[in-house]
Amino acid sequence: MSTGLMEYFNKQPRLGTLSTASKEGQVNSAYFGSPRMVDEKTIVMALSKNRTFTNLQENPNACYLIMEPGNALPQWKGIRIYLKMIECQTSGKKVDLMKKQLAEKAGEAAAKMIYAAITFEVCSIRPLADFGQGWERSI
Repeated sequence: MSTGLMEYFNKQPRLGTLSTASKEGQVNSAYFGSPRMVDEKTIVMALSKNRTFTNLQENPNACYLIMEPGNALPQWKGIRIYLKMIECQTSGKKVDLMKKQLAEKAGEAAAKMIYAAITFEVCSIRPLADFGQGWERSI
């Protein structure tokens, strides 16, 4: 999947879930369509000041899952990307750019909700289901 990984990840429209956990292990999962893969090792996304943001401040590890339905369960497609937050900006050019881009796509009200620009390092990638094959790609 590596040759088309960025194309697959950045395909629109699409939704995925980002799962995070607090330092106490309280799990949160939320859907996002905004994460963007800028290279095969880096993902950026905008966040409001929410549970996901709070969890990432306590525990930088996360998992982004994309699923695409098929006609039968074995035909479903998707990937699980294991991430580690490496940068969090709450002001500056990156935040301003993300707000501008979101305003163009979803309107000013959505852009005003942006609190931070998050950068993740891709740690490993797994298929949606590996059916016991143990396939995993470390980056």
